[in-house]
Amino acid sequence: DAMMAQRGVRPTLLQPFWHVAGFALGAATALIGPKAAMACTAAIETEIDDHYGEQLDALGTQDPELSEAITDFRAEEVEHRDVAIAYGAESAPGYPLLFGMIRLGCRAAIALTKRF
Repeated sequence: DAMMAQRGVRPTLLQPFWHVAGFALGAATALIGPKAAMACTAAIETEIDDHYGEQLDALGTQDPELSEAITDFRAEEVEHRDVAIAYGAESAPGYPLLFGMIRLGCRAAIALTKRF
């Protein structure tokens, strides 16, 4: 966070909303069952992986230190996704629909966050 602040990257004004929305999404999928919670994690982490990839592409070679930090963050997200899949995400009821809807919601959240 300190590195991002030094580079003039401000946190989104929507952070409190995303915190509550993320908790609610996790709780809702956990109520469906453990595999649905894993499907939720897999979908979110897949979208974050894509988002970090876009950030790295846009950054190019401009800031190697920031690129390294984003690469590290991205690796953590991929690990979370892989763990979720290993714990049965793809066996969740309605997996393709659930996975797709959550990814779509993530894309919308990222788009909104870029504006606010």
